[in-house]
Amino acid sequence: MRIAQVSPLFEAVPPKLYGGTERVVHSLTEELVALGHDVTLFASGDSITSATLAPMRREALRLDPTVRDWVATYMRMVELIYRRADEFDVIHFHIDLVHYPLFRSMADSIVTTLHGRLDLPDLLPFYRAFPELPLVSVSKAQRKPMPPVNWMATVHHGLPRTLYRPHAEGGGYLAFLGRVSREKGVEAAIAIAERAGMPLKIAAKVDLVDRDYFETCIKPLLTSRYVEFIGEIGDEEKNDFLGNALALVFPICWPEPFGLVMIEAAACGTPVIAFNCGSVAEVIEDGVTGFIVQDVAGAARAIGKVPALDRLHIRRRFEQRFTVEQMTAKYLDVYSRLLEGRLGATVAA
Repeated sequence: MRIAQVSPLFEAVPPKLYGGTERVVHSLTEELVALGHDVTLFASGDSITSATLAPMRREALRLDPTVRDWVATYMRMVELIYRRADEFDVIHFHIDLVHYPLFRSMADSIVTTLHGRLDLPDLLPFYRAFPELPLVSVSKAQRKPMPPVNWMATVHHGLPRTLYRPHAEGGGYLAFLGRVSREKGVEAAIAIAERAGMPLKIAAKVDLVDRDYFETCIKPLLTSRYVEFIGEIGDEEKNDFLGNALALVFPICWPEPFGLVMIEAAACGTPVIAFNCGSVAEVIEDGVTGFIVQDVAGAARAIGKVPALDRLHIRRRFEQRFTVEQMTAKYLDVYSRLLEGRLGATVAA
């Protein structure tokens, strides 16, 4: 099958540090190539892939200080892909909605995975205006705010089995991994650590848009004797950072569409203590791979239960539910259904 994967351009594929969507695109692309498909990856030029790379710019947007308007770059990319559309059986977009108007006439040969939150009021009238375009959600919870649209599947994220290794024993600290922003719950993570009297290591990036929040709300909290701020880390560092932690704390306060860090922790055998928002209940098996709690006090109490969990069983549950092979098989089913629908329409005509 000739497949185009269209990645966001904010990070390289795979991302050098933070970047959930780009990491998923990389895993999917590599697995499709390994299965013998002809894959073209539209991404930034600093990406590394076994597929045919179609570089849309020299480097990822976040690494280029000269960028002032990312929309212009995206519109140029969409136009270039439109002109090459007949080279592919399926074009798989991971860039939300920017391509919609131009590709409306190609509804039978494209699919879009929505990676972000869908509860923003501006999105509802937009998607309502394009009800025929095929969509994939990354969790059932992500779908809840949406009007009736052409959902083809829910495909949970998956990662290569070899990306992270299981750790049979955890260390004496809590881990927070991700991004410093209000919705990710960094303040709550610090409060959990202080309430439990346990060290917390924070490995997180600070985007420009969150810089004021970091300086005003988070930086003063970093003086706590329980807190160590590490900053942004990559995959190699994540293995030990997550694997040596007693637990990952995930105290989100927003409708998280998926939360890739939860399965990264599971791949290391590390339990997750998470607030019950968004997709959490779909990813975490309460009392098996972690604990789902309602607040800081509940999270602090859950820490005492963590040693009873079997870390190697957590790793097995990752292998049973969230591998790249499982994710890719579900996407291939979506692609096949698109092709079958197109062939059926041709025969009927």
